Amino acid sequence: MLVKDLVAAMERIAPLEHAETWDKVGLLVGSASRELRGPVLLTIDLTERVLAEAERKKAGAVIAYHPPIFDPLTRVTDASAQQRIVLKSIELGLAIYSPHTALDAVPGGICDWICEGLSGGSPGKIHGDCRALVPHPSREPTQEVKLVTFLPSDKVDHVRNALATAGAGIIGNYQVCSFSTPGTGTFLPLEGASPTVGKPGTLEHAAELRLEMVCSRLALPLALQTLRRFHPYEEPAIDVYALEPKPQREFGPGRRLVLDRPAPVRELAQRLKTFLKTTSVRLAQVEGAGLIKTIGVCPGSGGDFVSVARQEGCEAYVTGELSHHKVLAALHTGMSVILGEHTGTERGYLPRLALRLRELLPGLPIEHAETDRDPLEPV
Repeated sequence: MLVKDLVAAMERIAPLEHAETWDKVGLLVGSASRELRGPVLLTIDLTERVLAEAERKKAGAVIAYHPPIFDPLTRVTDASAQQRIVLKSIELGLAIYSPHTALDAVPGGICDWICEGLSGGSPGKIHGDCRALVPHPSREPTQEVKLVTFLPSDKVDHVRNALATAGAGIIGNYQVCSFSTPGTGTFLPLEGASPTVGKPGTLEHAAELRLEMVCSRLALPLALQTLRRFHPYEEPAIDVYALEPKPQREFGPGRRLVLDRPAPVRELAQRLKTFLKTTSVRLAQVEGAGLIKTIGVCPGSGGDFVSVARQEGCEAYVTGELSHHKVLAALHTGMSVILGEHTGTERGYLPRLALRLRELLPGLPIEHAETDRDPLEPV
């Protein structure tokens, strides 16, 4: 088994296209073509302590949820902990992969996992309607623009087929996809023009078909050149429309959970505490809050989505950590807050990630880092 097999499995679980644009995800250290020797170690943070454990266990790769390389490195020496981790990993031939926000955003990822606990569901089952707080915009590479032209009906098949050879009209597993509608075109040829129909100086009315085909931006220059070559008119009318991405409801950062059975916010806090198997969670409750039906969810540090959650009608917001002022701001808008600590809302997902990896890569040893723990502890 090669490192690239592990990478492929992780990208099936959490495709990197769903990571936030600022994130540093994927294979961070190692060669994809290298043989994967030893177990794969799962951890939230790749600390020097966890790295020493990986060395003892002769691990071949580490899946670190948080990217150990985030800020740009200008050198790799032993001058800092981050540099030492990277340097030692290279010396050990240890591959490092980080899924981070991609694993948050996908169906069955960390956000959905938390929603299972909050809704009182069983593994893989959420009791309520659940969608991304910010649905992920998706656009197929072959459907980035719409190419439109107008021509006589007896020339449509000829031009459509020519455009298809140039890369237009591809939708999934289908090719030569198009749509045409009839209409009437008008034009007034001026002196010097050589119209296919009509004559200069006379306003013409022509029965035409509007032909539409999707196209990628990469194929667009060739498609336009092909269209002009095969179009029967001297000056064909051509429109190019940029297509907006299509939001995917189930993919994206955060979750908006609408419970089948509304519950008091303190009960939700207790559910989260039990689900995360922690000694405590923190609650900031709106005075006089009734039953909670709509909940915003974001693992880790959820400060970026507080206002989004409130705009989406959330009555409570569940995340790992928030600044004092963001907690106050949420309360002032009428939204209670439940905090389960940063890594507290993430670490419990690792057993499920291990299970999914074992299903995709049977026979590959998957282990949890015994030395991985929250750097903060109650005293």
